[in-house]
This record gives sequence, structure tokens and C-alpha cells, in this order.
Amino acid sequence: MNSLVKTEERTPQTSNQPELSQQRSYTSPPANIMETSDAYVLEAEMPGVAKEGLEITVENGELRIVGHRAKQEVKGRELFRERRHFDYRRVFELDPSIDTGRISARIEQGLLTLHLPKAESVKPKKIQVG
Repeated sequence: MNSLVKTEERTPQTSNQPELSQQRSYTSPPANIMETSDAYVLEAEMPGVAKEGLEITVENGELRIVGHRAKQEVKGRELFRERRHFDYRRVFELDPSIDTGRISARIEQGLLTLHLPKAESVKPKKIQVG
């Protein structure tokens, strides 16, 4: 699997989700990628993102991850703010050896974990000598 190829700063325009048509800020979530003999594992930190706020797509050899945080209402008069409201977006170029039909994902306590299995044809095979 290749490193991060690009991040996008465009605001998505989706007719079936009117709240996305408003201006949003995006940031790239920090990510780790590990390799095992039969898969890649990608972990991305997305605090504040619930399962319902995730959009993960694979298209044209790219893995696109978008995480929307629920906007928090301010109770009372806001006096100070260091945390900005932003969503997450990151795009990775996928290695052709990944079996995209078997990719799985889960999010737990703000940590998104994607399991990217390698295709059977690229896994190492042991040849028996007869």
C-alpha cells in the first residue's frame, strides 16, 4: 500500500445530505499503516466521529475516508475557544494487491481501524517438494 497520496480541501456537495452543502473545515487525521503476511491494517485517529458520521469509499484505486463530527451546541455564553469544529478527510492510493471487496472497518473510541486484505494471488505460497 502506498503512502498518503493527497488530501482534499473541497467541500462535498451532496444533494441527499443538505448539511454537507454548508462550508466545512477538514483536517487530515493522523494515521498508521501496518503490514502482515495477509493484510494491511490502517488506523486513523478521528476523535468525536461516530459510526454514523463515517463515509469510507473505494473508487478508481483510491481509498477515501471522511469523518463528520457532530456539531456541539454551546450552553451559555462562550468565553474562550481553542478547539475548532472540523471534520476529517484523507485519501490513500491503494496497492493493486488489495482485495477491495473484503475491506472491513470499525471505529472505537475515536480510532478508525481498516483491515485491507491482500488478494490470494499475491500472498506467499509454500511449495511442497515431492
